[in-house]
Amino acid sequence: MKENWNGNWNPFEETKTPPESIRIFGIELRVGDRIRICPKKNADIMDIALRGKVAVIEAIEQDFDDQIQLAVVLDDDPGRDFGMMRQPGHRFFFSTEEVEPVLKGEPAAEIEGEIERGRA
Repeated sequence: MKENWNGNWNPFEETKTPPESIRIFGIELRVGDRIRICPKKNADIMDIALRGKVAVIEAIEQDFDDQIQLAVVLDDDPGRDFGMMRQPGHRFFFSTEEVEPVLKGEPAAEIEGEIERGRA
């Protein structure tokens, strides 16, 4: 726990360095690697709209409970540059359980419904 100059705890002050890489399905992923989004539940319209989309990992984040979240930017987002500049509305966050690696050389085209059928 970190304290500021007057002894008060600041919950927004970063005290941990997020990991440089993570392993998903045995494949090491880093910032800049590509993933396919496959949300485990349809919590909101964004889960439905983004299912099967390919994105680039913009950041690997770690919250106060040590949970890892990936900040991703969609490959086909016309405002992709804004996402890479960390602008709102162009970055999306997913847990490591909600993404799968896109291997180098694998076509990045979305395959509608293939994730649900276990073929993507």
